[in-house]
Amino acid sequence: MTAIPFDTLKYADRLEAAGVPRAQARIQAEALSEVFDLSELVTRDYLDLRLEAVKAATTIIVETAKADTIKWVAGLLIAQAALIAALVKRL
Repeated sequence: MTAIPFDTLKYADRLEAAGVPRAQARIQAEALSEVFDLSELVTRDYLDLRLEAVKAATTIIVETAKADTIKWVAGLLIAQAALIAALVKRL
């Protein structure tokens, strides 16, 4: 991502014209230039990609949890049926 176009010389000249000392105008222009440097910010495309990655990972986790739950419930149903059959046979 590129920085916002900012003319530091023009800004410093305008400050000087308003009565700000030259050294102070230059420092303010440089500081404001650093504020407008957006190279460290993320883009919407990057955030969209990260969101898709999180959604995919979440979907995998949910599907795995569903499969594990079904396995446990099926196993418990079979164990319960076996226990009931054993108790009925014993009578």
